[in-house]
Amino acid sequence: MSALSAERATGTARWSDLVDAVRDAGQYASTAEAEQVARVVLSALGGHVTGDERVDLARALPEEAARLVASRIPLNKPLAAPEFVESVAGRIEGATPATARWHVSSVLSVLPKLVGDELVDRVLARLPSGYALLFGKAELAPAA
Repeated sequence: MSALSAERATGTARWSDLVDAVRDAGQYASTAEAEQVARVVLSALGGHVTGDERVDLARALPEEAARLVASRIPLNKPLAAPEFVESVAGRIEGATPATARWHVSSVLSVLPKLVGDELVDRVLARLPSGYALLFGKAELAPAA
């Protein structure tokens, strides 16, 4: 069981644990870089998650991460996944679309272990298609 999974089970995940998981997932050279990426991505995500999922996500995250998500005013219509990645690229100095996708995936892919698959699936259900891959999940098409 990973440190994030164990802490999720006990409800004790800390900001530093989230940052460490992002650092590992993204293979960042420093904790400071992983922390900056986590702040940018979680802040951007906060503008896209609405309703009960926003409240539940904030409750499930470490306090500092919850503040980043909750501090953003939700958009009326979330950006499509590629535009979301582009918006993150514009917030990280020197980021290209490819590196921004890496950054976004490095942060969002640790969330299922931290907050649980059920909550992530609920968040994904409220977002446009294309986000699942950013969370490290398969993008399932509805049956015809």
